[in-house]
Amino acid sequence: MTNVIYYLAASEGGEGLPLEKSVNPLLPASYDVVWSAVSLIVVLFLFWKFVLPKFQEVLTEREDRIKGGIQRAEAAQAEAKAALEKYNAQLAEARAEAAQIREEAREKGKQIVADMKAQATEESNRIIESGEKQLQAQREQVVTELRREMGQNSINLAERLLGEQLSDDVKRSGTIDAFLSDLDTVAPAGK
Repeated sequence: MTNVIYYLAASEGGEGLPLEKSVNPLLPASYDVVWSAVSLIVVLFLFWKFVLPKFQEVLTEREDRIKGGIQRAEAAQAEAKAALEKYNAQLAEARAEAAQIREEAREKGKQIVADMKAQATEESNRIIESGEKQLQAQREQVVTELRREMGQNSINLAERLLGEQLSDDVKRSGTIDAFLSDLDTVAPAGK
């Protein structure tokens, strides 16, 4: 078999055996480099023409979605913040209004207490005045009754002392009035 290899090597033009040349295992043959470069250029051209635009389009679309999402999130956050501020403002306003209502209720309570005290004082004064009037009326009634009784007693006593009957109304009334006026002058001096 060795002979066949020599024969084939000699028939090709005397160049020698194919493996007799030193071959660098790190460098490929020149025809491999050329065809690899041509196929790489074709693949790069197709990638640049068809794949890269679609990739850019998808990337741009995602970027727009993300920006839109961020903007919507920021808008929602701003809206929520505005709602929170509005709520806090309403809460503060409600608290101020509640404080004002409490203060008005306190003032109204104080006013009601003062009015009730004034009304009670007026009622008390009216009751006292009414009692004094009743007392004065009763006193006058008692004095009138006492005068009548004392007048009658004095007439009875005078009749006994004199032994005669005082039948004349004029005499009787004059005597009674004189006696009672003496009593009125005596009473204040005794006080």
